[in-house]
Amino acid sequence: MNDIETSDFCIRPPRPFWPAWLAGLALGAVLLLTFVWTGHGLGATGATTRLTAAIGQTVAPVATQANGYLGPMVEGGVNPLPGWISWQVLGVALGALASAWQAGRLRVQLDGQRSVGSARRLAAAFGGGLMAGFGARVAAGCTSGLGLSGAATLGLSAFVFLGVFFAVGILASRLVKGI
Repeated sequence: MNDIETSDFCIRPPRPFWPAWLAGLALGAVLLLTFVWTGHGLGATGATTRLTAAIGQTVAPVATQANGYLGPMVEGGVNPLPGWISWQVLGVALGALASAWQAGRLRVQLDGQRSVGSARRLAAAFGGGLMAGFGARVAAGCTSGLGLSGAATLGLSAFVFLGVFFAVGILASRLVKGI
């Protein structure tokens, strides 16, 4: 029996993943519908920026309003959270949770725990997440916002980003293999 079948959350064997071509077509359809319905492409890091602005507006409103990056989001005391991107990220999270449960794949796991250890693995994941988030804000978009949506609109910066993203990913995987 594999780990998924013995998980506390799973009652039945997991269903197989979708074929890659079908998942790609579905993602393309979702991206097209997002452009048509909202006028925006897909993205995620804008939601964390809006969350940061909302927290800043609560904790340090004067500093947040004076900040050149966060200030425009909270002008006039406006709550930045109701933006479309916040709802999109919430929908993705809830949809992933429902999909994993429905497919029999819902479980809590820590990959690499046996080979690296829990504390080191969590530290590496947290540090990598911070660097990815910082890079996404510097690049003005994440892999979904800049990569998928930008490439769908044939943006040159999206193709440069994707090339660099994959090259750095290959290099990083060689440097931290096992973590």
